[in-house]
Amino acid sequence: MDKARIVIVGAAGRDFHNFNMMFRDNPDFEVVAFTAAQIPGIDDRIYPAGLAGDLYPAGVPILPEEELESIIAERDVDSVLFSYSDLSHEEVMHLASRANAAGADFWFVSGRSTMIVSDKPVISVCAVRTGCGKSQTSRKVAALLSEKGLKVGIVRHPMPYGDLILQRVQRFASVDDFKKHSCTIEEIEEYEHYVDRGMVVYAGVDYEAVIALAESENDVIVWDGGNNDTPFVAPNLSLVVLDPLRPGHEMKYFPGEINLRSADVLVVNKVDSATQGDLDDVLLNVALANPLAPVILADSRISVDDPVAVEGKRVLVVEDGPTLTHGGMSYGAGTVAASKFKAAKIIDPRPFATGSLAEAFKKYPHMGDILPALGYYEKQLTELEESINQADCDTVLFGTPIDLRRYLRLEKPAVRVTYELDERPGQTTLSELLEPFTAQS
Repeated sequence: MDKARIVIVGAAGRDFHNFNMMFRDNPDFEVVAFTAAQIPGIDDRIYPAGLAGDLYPAGVPILPEEELESIIAERDVDSVLFSYSDLSHEEVMHLASRANAAGADFWFVSGRSTMIVSDKPVISVCAVRTGCGKSQTSRKVAALLSEKGLKVGIVRHPMPYGDLILQRVQRFASVDDFKKHSCTIEEIEEYEHYVDRGMVVYAGVDYEAVIALAESENDVIVWDGGNNDTPFVAPNLSLVVLDPLRPGHEMKYFPGEINLRSADVLVVNKVDSATQGDLDDVLLNVALANPLAPVILADSRISVDDPVAVEGKRVLVVEDGPTLTHGGMSYGAGTVAASKFKAAKIIDPRPFATGSLAEAFKKYPHMGDILPALGYYEKQLTELEESINQADCDTVLFGTPIDLRRYLRLEKPAVRVTYELDERPGQTTLSELLEPFTAQS
């Protein structure tokens, strides 16, 4: 029989993991290409032979998703495997329709089919959308485990935007490791808050090797997911975070709905910022989709390091880029902080935005009066710096997970917003749910 010819559509993460787990050494299939979307600059490269294995001595080309139909025709593709996250159900089915119309099957694979089984306990923290508060929740879980004397390894969802061979297995124990691995701002913002707390973060491309390294150095693993993807490693306890500021999204996005339906525990974050009606809508969907999972209601506690620099001032709010762009939010923690700490006005950043930031406002017009912190590459970071310094404001208010003041040359006062998960009283607690993992510490 001829080999089945496959195209994997992805965004430099789940796509590579699915290839490694399903196809790398499988002679029954031939992966003729990856396609890339969602992240700028990750196409027009090769998934290298050193990662692809002996069946792929030339590696596998990574091409733009826009070319899907021509790739199917020119490379005689049998099936298209969908392998990335945080798309609406409608967007996913548009891709399926494109593949089917071009003559290829369209394929989903269960996350469990590609999960690595660890010999250490694993707690996964995933979400139904980008920007729900996974990192807040993961930090809280990791801190609770550490307080019981356990050595906790944080394994992050991949973000391999550079040299894939060099990024095969990454270990981040200090800020110097960010430079060693040539990290983008998007990567640093996911690692920095753990490293600042003395924890080690693991990431990369080949997650069998990543997990093996984390297992060798830790008592327990916390999987900190990306976007709304499912975990790459089989969890002993699965936590999934929901966002009542986007009610209904928990049932409308892929694979976030899968996370909702398969979770052991559901954490509804940002309750303090939500209306009762929106919270009720989320809880109704929870009751319909996963009625047996315990629900933890939590607030996202917002603070700033200099309230005086915010009160009464005209502020430029800079928010987390992915949360605003493909995450679909029109505001974030910085906007909440501007209101809480009584800024006089949030200024419109659009007249001052340059380069890729100006393009982002055209592509994502819902963003409004907030500046997305795009930092996938040095050029974007320079454009962010220029846009901020050109802005007519008194104070810059950073609502990003990373402290961007470390990486930008700013010409005006800047204040950082931080946010922590506060569980509401009178309910099951994370500490109680983690007791089986900490009882023998």
